[in-house]
Amino acid sequence: MPRRRWLIPALLVLAWLAIGGFGGPYAGKLSDVAENEFAAFLPESAEATKVAELRRQFAGTDALPAIVVAERESGITQADRSYLRQRVAEVGSVRGARQPASPVIPSEDGQALQVVVPFTDEPAQGVEQLRNLLEQGKPAGLSVYVTGPAAQVADLVDAFSGIDGLLLLVAGTVVALILVIVYRSPLLPVIVLLSALFALGLASLVVYLLTDAGALSLNGQSQGILFILVFGAATDYALLLVSRFREELRDTGDRYLAMRKSWRATIEPIAASAGTVILGVLCLLFSNLRSNQDLGPVAAIGIAAALLASTTFLPSALALFGRSAFWPFRPKLGSEHPEQRGIWRRVAGGVDRRPRVVWAITALVLIGCAAFFPQLQASGTSQSEVFLNKVESVTGQEVLGEHFPGGVGAPAIVLADADAAQRVLRETRQVPGVVEARVTTTPGGQPRVVNGLVQIEATLDAPADSEAALATVQRLRAAVHDVPGPNALVGGQSAELLDTQQTSERDRRVIIPIVLAVVFAVLALLLRALLAPLLLITTVVLSFAATMGVSALVFNHLLDFPGADPAVPLFAFVFLVALGIDYNIFLMTRVREETTRIGTRAGTLRGLTVTGGVITSAGVVLAATFSALAVLPILFLAQMAFIVAFGVLLDTFVVRSLLVPALTVDIGKRVWWPSALARRDESMRS
Repeated sequence: MPRRRWLIPALLVLAWLAIGGFGGPYAGKLSDVAENEFAAFLPESAEATKVAELRRQFAGTDALPAIVVAERESGITQADRSYLRQRVAEVGSVRGARQPASPVIPSEDGQALQVVVPFTDEPAQGVEQLRNLLEQGKPAGLSVYVTGPAAQVADLVDAFSGIDGLLLLVAGTVVALILVIVYRSPLLPVIVLLSALFALGLASLVVYLLTDAGALSLNGQSQGILFILVFGAATDYALLLVSRFREELRDTGDRYLAMRKSWRATIEPIAASAGTVILGVLCLLFSNLRSNQDLGPVAAIGIAAALLASTTFLPSALALFGRSAFWPFRPKLGSEHPEQRGIWRRVAGGVDRRPRVVWAITALVLIGCAAFFPQLQASGTSQSEVFLNKVESVTGQEVLGEHFPGGVGAPAIVLADADAAQRVLRETRQVPGVVEARVTTTPGGQPRVVNGLVQIEATLDAPADSEAALATVQRLRAAVHDVPGPNALVGGQSAELLDTQQTSERDRRVIIPIVLAVVFAVLALLLRALLAPLLLITTVVLSFAATMGVSALVFNHLLDFPGADPAVPLFAFVFLVALGIDYNIFLMTRVREETTRIGTRAGTLRGLTVTGGVITSAGVVLAATFSALAVLPILFLAQMAFIVAFGVLLDTFVVRSLLVPALTVDIGKRVWWPSALARRDESMRS
């Protein structure tokens, strides 16, 4: 055997061992550069963004408030007041806390006290220190909570702590179990998992360096999605290559030749699949939300790393091990292909006998599920509802709302021309939902004017992150915009959330058509046809709509979720279309390959039979890896976990197994229009 036949694979394996050893630790370092602020990276054109920029002229720096609320149901005592004043006097020792804090404010019912503590740096660490400080000398029977925007950020950071180890443990365990069941081999799952881990190490290294350099922004949600995407995609690509390699080993005595054939046969669908996902997620660059814009490149880097590992390290390792990789069930030369019998042979037979009945019934079921899509409540949720577990910021917000106006500590900010200040103030006070409004003054009590502007703080009667507060901001904007003179601007936390929701709705309208166009172009190039890509996209969109319909029923009636972020439908569409089309790519590239030899009908049935097992396994693995996101107590990730997992399984077991093959058989050679393959198919028939 020539030395180069094993030398090149061995060198590639060694290179990936080095990459894994160097890049692996960066998966654990991503949390160091991730930001979990609630600010949604609004575009510069957003009104709340303009207000935030102009406010720096008044404050000199941005401040994120934490609200300390103390409650005693029997009534606040003098000892309670003394304790809180003493702790507030020590706030200067807390990291990032800005003095002076507000005075101690009693509630009208006499059962609670509150203090607003502004934070300017590291709110997560600072809030933890503040909570520890408040435990010192706390009177018996007094309940004390730290809530407000800064506390919500701290609790969110805590929810994402340990995300790297937890997700890897859950996803790795699930994938390993599935691989052992599928291949009944102790060695092969190790090779596949190493490929996924090396891909994750490379992706983590690149993302860390880009984020650290300021070229990308990373948050906990993007970090979790990166881990799952890399693990799921790398395993899916591995399953396709491993299945073809095992198939070739039954017909080819030389393991290196068998791998060469397998690599050549699978590189096109794997590359097309990865390319579709990469281009699909990069469509998020058209988003006006920077958090979405940055997820696109992060996810694309992860998929590219999975593609690279699956087409270099994995084939090299498999070629070196050969048949031993499948021990103890090694594929023997000349042995029967298991695809010739079993369940997928029977499924293909059912599709062959009554294709029109199969696709009609399947399509009707999917349309019935899609009818519930409008019930999905994706208009947004309050920030306190993003947590699935009980955290102190949520409990504190509930206590605060029982004793004080809901918007205390996070007022709406109105910036107006100084000449129109009194008219704007009068209109602000008349807006339903505003309980108090005042102009920011100088120490001498005069309105503070900066570059011709004054600042008005409007306290709302609802929590700043609630739907009621967002509705008040809409009314407030309408009122102050009608004041003659230069337009007043409304910002603040509630306004930022409102602008985020409206921007998300705009993103859906813009990005979804772009994703469809990109996927269609990739499929047209891959299949050298126009009708087949249109057919595949239609089935995937129908599958997406059915998935969202089922998700609406589950979220509303089984899990009792409070609603969904406006970004959920967009993210679900991007991932389900990009990932769901993968299985159609795996199927239809094999169908096209077989059609060139035996015609469309036989080629479709043959393609379904030989790819059934591997695509089903890939779908189960991807669904299981995305389900791992549900271990994080964040509403958005739990919803994405269910949507993608269910959608992938629906694509795997229904769309790819029944709907697409049945439609292809029923349409026949015309499915390849305008490709020359249709005419070649006709010549085969004659």
